[in-house]
Amino acid sequence: RVFIGEGVNRIRFTGGEPLLRKDLSTIVAATSELKPLGLREIAMTTNGITLGRKVPELKAAGLDSVNVSLDTLDPFKFQLLTRRNGMEKVLESVQTSLDHGIKTKVNAVIIRGVNDEDVEGFAALAEERPLEVRFIEYMPFDGNRWDSSKLVPYQELVEKIRGKYPDFSRVRHEDAPNAVSKLWQVEGWKGRVGFITSMTKHFCGSCNRVRITADGHLKACLFGNEEVSLRDALREGATDGDLKMIIHETLQRKKARHAGMFDIAKDTMRPMTTIGG
Repeated sequence: RVFIGEGVNRIRFTGGEPLLRKDLSTIVAATSELKPLGLREIAMTTNGITLGRKVPELKAAGLDSVNVSLDTLDPFKFQLLTRRNGMEKVLESVQTSLDHGIKTKVNAVIIRGVNDEDVEGFAALAEERPLEVRFIEYMPFDGNRWDSSKLVPYQELVEKIRGKYPDFSRVRHEDAPNAVSKLWQVEGWKGRVGFITSMTKHFCGSCNRVRITADGHLKACLFGNEEVSLRDALREGATDGDLKMIIHETLQRKKARHAGMFDIAKDTMRPMTTIGG
């Protein structure tokens, strides 16, 4: 409520895996009650394994948008990466989400030598489906063994797709204000392809995202180490006014841009699973 009062109009539930919460629909419904106050969209990022059977109740509760994390279209590779079967379930969940009118995106982190052979196949998902396939540059976080040689840069991904689809082109006019994704498309396709270029072409100057971690810490920048505990402030009896002051002070300290991928890699930061993404 405090964030919405200060201009936030989109809320995303992430993880870990938000669908592990048995009361997620209740949480989404409670959040949806804030829409008259200025909330425009409730979104969620998920691995998609159990999404399919939960889509109807989440849609009814007020979920507007879903990002499904899927890093390969090869069933064997999927099992290696996730340590489980279920790629077909994830793809079925994507279709179920579309069928229920939920705005749907598929997120793929591309790592050289791991899943870069899947790029053209991922792009093709947008040919007959009204979704956005988003390629995310491999980013350094604690525990993910990041190596710059494994990073497949934005322009290389574009050229890879153009090799199969020569008409693949940028659609700048469809970029939303403060968008993190650079949109591309082949004329006649129902969907689009986006690129999140945090490492090779940062968008820090237009980024308006903030994160609250599962343990109640506010992060103004995904790649920054500074965190402020809203949980502790609430436990100490902070008023809405106090929270507003904490939020404003935290955002005012946000740096103009992140330190760059090589310096980020040297820092000790939380694993992405504990930040939420």
